[in-house]
Amino acid sequence: MDRTERLLDLVALLLDASEPVPFARIRELFPDYGEGTVEASERKFERDKAELAELGIPLRYVAADDEHPAGYLIDRDAYYLPELGLRAEEWAVLYAAGSAALASKAFPGARDLGHALRKIAFARGQEPVPQFTDQLLLDDTSREDPKLRERLELLWDAVKLRKRVTFDYRGFSQEKTQRELEPYGIALRRGVWIAVGHDHLRKALRTFHVSRMSELAVNPKKPKSPDFEVPASFDLAAHAQEQAWEHAVHEPVEVELALDPSLAPIAVRLFPHGRIQEGGARVRVKARFVDGLVQQVLALGTRVEILGPPQVRARAKELLTALAASLEGAP
Repeated sequence: MDRTERLLDLVALLLDASEPVPFARIRELFPDYGEGTVEASERKFERDKAELAELGIPLRYVAADDEHPAGYLIDRDAYYLPELGLRAEEWAVLYAAGSAALASKAFPGARDLGHALRKIAFARGQEPVPQFTDQLLLDDTSREDPKLRERLELLWDAVKLRKRVTFDYRGFSQEKTQRELEPYGIALRRGVWIAVGHDHLRKALRTFHVSRMSELAVNPKKPKSPDFEVPASFDLAAHAQEQAWEHAVHEPVEVELALDPSLAPIAVRLFPHGRIQEGGARVRVKARFVDGLVQQVLALGTRVEILGPPQVRARAKELLTALAASLEGAP
């Protein structure tokens, strides 16, 4: 019997059971467990239990009592998710978002996501809508980069199994460093895949661009045992929404910006988390990566001016000068 088939049949048996199923009965029903000695079949059963545990299926042993024999079962309350109570429109949005991620063809965990979408479609009586999802493609640079896709798959497994990873990293300064990371999560942020976790070199929470990683490897020691726990306070969504100037590259610098009146109504969208003043005419931004903020400002042309501090104005001038020099040399 194929192992996947055996695991699925085992889950079905224990979910349907009205009382704990003794291991002797499991051996009778599954020829794979009946082969060889009892010790050998117990070891095979233990490996299957570990596999199910990794998949999040809570198989547990129940001691005998006056009414039931000792055996195994699956806690249905823990196995089945509670009803989410979403409205039809919310189901549609959830399905569309998942389909768009799947259509990117590089989404790590695509197999799990595909299963989830089929469950939603089955439960809601919907048919797949590939034409619609094709219109919602993410700006995902990994679509045409097999090396990036390979890194994402490694990171996805590392996040699921909570295993440390090592890699070489070339940061914004172009300096190459060797890093060891406890990856808490990965996310697609404005078209760029990021990994977030505890960085052993900096001894702090850090965000890394997956495209800047190389020589990525997952800790091979004790592959079935997690290396770390994700702190309860960790919020991946907050990191996914982080702006370029909020990357923790240096100590925070407060930058004051003057906005053209045409930009004032959308100041909060242009500079999230900034302090909006004078109805959007002035914005104070706390930058932990000045170059990221300067690039955002320069992209807006003459409609935004950096008022201070002086070193940030100087940095903007330096980047503009370098850009002008490169254009002068262009054919």
